[in-house]
Amino acid sequence: MKHSRFFRFSLFALIYFAEGAILSYFTALNGIYLLSFDVSMTQIGLIGSIALLPFVLKIFLGLISDRFNLFHLGHRKPYILIGLIVQFVCLLVVPHIHPGQQFALFAFLAFLLMSGQALYDTSTDGLALDTTAPEEEGTVQGIMVGGRALGVVLISSIIGWVAQNASWMWMFYLLALLTLIPLPLVLSLRESERTAQQRFTWQGFSAFKSREVIALGILGALYSMIINAANQIVNPFLQQTFQISVSFAGFTTTIWGIGVILGGLLGGLLTDRLGQSRSVIAAVLLSLTSIFGLSLTPNAFVALFLVMVFGFAFGYYETVYFATSMRVTDPRIAATMFAILMGIANLGTGIGLALSGSLSDWIGFRNTFIVFALLNLLAFPLLPWVFPGRVMQKVKTP
Repeated sequence: MKHSRFFRFSLFALIYFAEGAILSYFTALNGIYLLSFDVSMTQIGLIGSIALLPFVLKIFLGLISDRFNLFHLGHRKPYILIGLIVQFVCLLVVPHIHPGQQFALFAFLAFLLMSGQALYDTSTDGLALDTTAPEEEGTVQGIMVGGRALGVVLISSIIGWVAQNASWMWMFYLLALLTLIPLPLVLSLRESERTAQQRFTWQGFSAFKSREVIALGILGALYSMIINAANQIVNPFLQQTFQISVSFAGFTTTIWGIGVILGGLLGGLLTDRLGQSRSVIAAVLLSLTSIFGLSLTPNAFVALFLVMVFGFAFGYYETVYFATSMRVTDPRIAATMFAILMGIANLGTGIGLALSGSLSDWIGFRNTFIVFALLNLLAFPLLPWVFPGRVMQKVKTP
């Protein structure tokens, strides 16, 4: 069954909005929540890496979705439903676990929760690849990046307020309810029969022999490591250095999310104007400047401006990378190949989260920001490989 453009765009937006709601917790409050149980920054970094591990393993989830029509409901819909339900249940259970006394159990629950999210995320990506025309790829990626960031913006301040004025338990229950928002549209989804070009075949994996695809994966791991590592320590840095409140931490993440929304929505337009390679260069320079600036910030209010710029670079960088990944994806292994590219990027995230936590304990927050700011420079040698000359020169003339 072919759904309307409005239905598909709304479905993608709501699913990524629900994902953004969970991201708002991990971005704004996870570190503060765990610190309240006397968990070290090294352990916090470890939790972040464990929670992101399912996104590194997305290849297997994508492979299952590409190959198996579950319960004859389709290759995408049943997996989206299962993922949302797993996330919902875990959010009801997590506030009853003491992270300090039951660290291993908390880590396992974080892994299970994010496995549910990785499953519906991967299947939604596959659905987008199955149903999106080439001329709509930028629009769809903008909706996904923007929808997720909007979830962060709208929810981060709210859950910060709930955690401070009600309890952490009610904050987790609120996140569980937000998980259910996309369900009506998911239940209404009817998948069309797959075309011959979309049917799974192992020959599709030959696309990974391409030098462009290999270099793109390396760039994805690098950018994801840097921006997520820096992002994880912003609020702990502000809390320990300037003694910000939980509500202010939520507000900081809201500012960051606004930057991501702007970076996502404007990123497609800027990429069309500048070209993919030049857009990556712009995102790298913005990332370097804003992260380095955080190391020098004199107070929390100056940091808000830098967080906004950093958020813009975050959304801009993601939009360019995701759009490029859609362009190189083989439709025979759509969800699998896209998941591999995202999994490689998330592997970088996991490494970055562990490194930023350990480095913060070892050399302090400010020096850690400097380290990750300078790592941005490693992107430049990759550009000639990621973007062949025909792509690097793709600039729209007036």
